Amino acid sequence: MKKIYSPKSLLFISLSFLVIMIASCKKDKQSIPPSVVPIATPTQLGLYETDSSIYKLLLIAVSKIGNKSVDYGFVFDTGSGGMVIDADGILPASMISSSGFTFTEDSTVVDGITITNQTSIVQYGDDNATTDKVYGNLAYAPVTIGDQNGNIVIKRLPFFIYYKAVDGKGVKFDAHEFDTFGVSQEYDISFSNNAFVTSPFSYFDPGNGLTKGFKMAALDTVNFSLDATYVPGVITLGLTAADLSSSSGFTMSQLNFVAGDGYAPLIPATITYNNKSTTSYVVFDTGTEPYSYIEDKKAANTLVLLPAKSAVKVMTTAGFNYSFTTSDTENLTNVENPTTSGADVSIISLEFFLNNEYMLDYTNHKLGLKNN
Repeated sequence: MKKIYSPKSLLFISLSFLVIMIASCKKDKQSIPPSVVPIATPTQLGLYETDSSIYKLLLIAVSKIGNKSVDYGFVFDTGSGGMVIDADGILPASMISSSGFTFTEDSTVVDGITITNQTSIVQYGDDNATTDKVYGNLAYAPVTIGDQNGNIVIKRLPFFIYYKAVDGKGVKFDAHEFDTFGVSQEYDISFSNNAFVTSPFSYFDPGNGLTKGFKMAALDTVNFSLDATYVPGVITLGLTAADLSSSSGFTMSQLNFVAGDGYAPLIPATITYNNKSTTSYVVFDTGTEPYSYIEDKKAANTLVLLPAKSAVKVMTTAGFNYSFTTSDTENLTNVENPTTSGADVSIISLEFFLNNEYMLDYTNHKLGLKNN
């Protein structure tokens, strides 16, 4: 983050000497110019791009939680809000059980991390058949987002620390498999004391003259690798007036506040595929890959994969258009009936972000999309 310097105001004093018997002096009256705080420079962070040959994944580093240095890659997720981390390796093993954390007070502090007795469950999945559950507690700590390649520090970040993650059949997942960095301004996890967990970026002050939020550059495909390639400057924190102007090329959609849920990144759209058309709320989601999901109330009650060479077009009510064609390996797209799936929101996967730009304005609660 660029340090901000304030120019010093100088007072000039003029002395006049009269050499007639007595020397005298006076100060010339001059106005003092006001201190001007310069416009801050946006802060950039890099992401790690990985490809298992089955699906691509976008990761962001977190290198310190409380007083504890860590080395974890979190799934960078535009489809959820809040940092979610496994307690394994963060808290002493003696504190962690399959039924919760073991401490007796309202809260306890370990290595600068405050764990409260406020519990919740977060669910992940595209439909009823793929719902996984993560169990944990509300926690607070200073957190360093990023690593030696560039980072920011949030002095007191609320986040969700979990002791157990299971699939729909109750089978436990491996440690840290659900570590997630949700950047939307929704309240993915809320608690009985009215506390909630939302985007870590929303707690970052970008500096004078900048609007709180971020924009995301198009990823391309060249950097995705099995070893996770670090790509600098993917995320720009702090939006300028030029970013938010109508000439920026971004199509902005207003997000609506829902009590208890915040500002979910849902925007209304019409989706056309294979000469069929349906209306649905849409999420552009970096955390979903390799499939996109179209919810259609007229669809069959079973999940149907669109055949290769299917043309899909998404047109938002704000006027943004996105089109793609499915293949045997890319832009894989399922169609499902929301009555059966239990989810009435269509999901556009990580493939969108390869060639398009994305923006979230936290101050004005707007979502921006841009064809690149």
